[in-house]
Amino acid sequence: MDKAVFVQNIKKYCAAKGVKPTVACRESGVGSSFINNIESRGQVPSVEKVQLLAQYLGVTVGELLGEDPSKSTNGPPRPYLVFRFNQLSPKSQEDVMAFVEYRWVQDQKEKADEEPKTP
Repeated sequence: MDKAVFVQNIKKYCAAKGVKPTVACRESGVGSSFINNIESRGQVPSVEKVQLLAQYLGVTVGELLGEDPSKSTNGPPRPYLVFRFNQLSPKSQEDVMAFVEYRWVQDQKEKADEEPKTP
């Protein structure tokens, strides 16, 4: 694990969520000195703590560790979207999911229309 990349990703996903890294570490249960222990003491975090922090930030462990090759540069970061979605009421979440499904179907139809027709 590249500790510098890990810490950089913690800070990036915290910024996307709108929370300070020390607050995220404390609220996720990994401890407010988590980042300092990695940077200053060279401590290697446990799998459990990495999982707790990833869950809190709404990302995968792979994304947090910098191992996820599917990095999308289009649109807002996924942690932000997950964070905002989780703040919605259950009814609003249902509405969002219905819209997402509708858009997916529309995109599939558009892709099918773009494919060349064979006679």
